Amino acid sequence: MNDAVKDSPGVIAPPPLIVLGALAVTLGLDGLWPAPLLDSTIQVVAGGGVLAAGLALVATCVRLFVRAGTNVPTYRPTTVLVTEGPYRISRNPIYVGLLLGTLGIAVLVDSAWMIGGVVPLFAVLDIGVIAREESYLERKFGADYRAYKAKVRRWL
Repeated sequence: MNDAVKDSPGVIAPPPLIVLGALAVTLGLDGLWPAPLLDSTIQVVAGGGVLAAGLALVATCVRLFVRAGTNVPTYRPTTVLVTEGPYRISRNPIYVGLLLGTLGIAVLVDSAWMIGGVVPLFAVLDIGVIAREESYLERKFGADYRAYKAKVRRWL
């Protein structure tokens, strides 16, 4: 095993692929058994707003990572512990943003399947990605990460 593989959290899959997979499955279900819920005005206003908020949050976090000089992809080593910006409120704002984005898309396309799919997506990210990342960060940054973890909630 090379050093890059050792120095990573070992998540089950890249989070964007997990999200895309969830979107594909739920859109497929919606194609087979459509389950519309919402008025078109609500779809556009609410869905667009939630999607924009999610994308803005992810973009902000990515900029923070780039500015700090650490890697964004989960299969690459984390070189710096980022604790500013949205990371002062949540240890996982990128995942909050991805979930908001998914919910925004679900509302925009009016898919009950996709709205319901946010819950299992949350569980997969929490167990298969975040738990592994947090364990990795604790091994890598020790007391600094434990202090951060004690001060900032996992979600919101």
